[in-house]
Amino acid sequence: MTRAAKPASPPRGRRRKGEGPDLRKAILDAAEQLFAAHGFYGVTTRQVAAEAGVDTALIHYYFGAKRDLFDAVFARRAEILNAVRVEAMAAYEAQSGGHMTPRGVVAAFIDPLIEMSLTGEPGWKNYFRLVALVNNTPAWGGETMHHYFDPVVHQFIDTLRKVMPQAQSPDLYWGYQFLTGSMMLALSETGRIDQLSEGLCRSTDLAAVRARLFDYCAAGFEAIVAPRS
Repeated sequence: MTRAAKPASPPRGRRRKGEGPDLRKAILDAAEQLFAAHGFYGVTTRQVAAEAGVDTALIHYYFGAKRDLFDAVFARRAEILNAVRVEAMAAYEAQSGGHMTPRGVVAAFIDPLIEMSLTGEPGWKNYFRLVALVNNTPAWGGETMHHYFDPVVHQFIDTLRKVMPQAQSPDLYWGYQFLTGSMMLALSETGRIDQLSEGLCRSTDLAAVRARLFDYCAAGFEAIVAPRS
């Protein structure tokens, strides 16, 4: 997307949370929170500016149009996630001594997200809700996920293929489709399971998610591959 030339200096905002990167971060944080709650079409740049405490012109100065702002929000944490996932999968493969398991590969792929949600800044929870929303948006969600996450997903599937060489490619891709749905729903912390279980389970209990999700997803891969082995 071609953007208009930027002015020599940023326009004056209503209040300053800092200069340069700090101000950009305030806008990105506000946009992330609003997009996660209301989706792309339910948010205006004016609302983002109000949430961030800046003038709307600053959003256009730093990011351009609303879609450019959305892309900046999406890319900011995607780059971090992709890096830690690649590192985690490589570390697991190196430490396994040639004895990787489907569960181990799944854990290396998913656990960095759980760890970010548990120990990272609060914005990570908004980001995971946003990713879940985009992942379920038919019009352009698939293309957005493809643009930001496909390389690391292909690495996950290639690593899993080393553990399950008998697997047919369609089974691995379908397995990932089911995994990503489970993973993003769990990380969205919607409160659905709280109501369904009448308080027996809590969607914010990521330790309980961690204790079950890896086994669940790995068993799914093993179940759909086994009949064809």
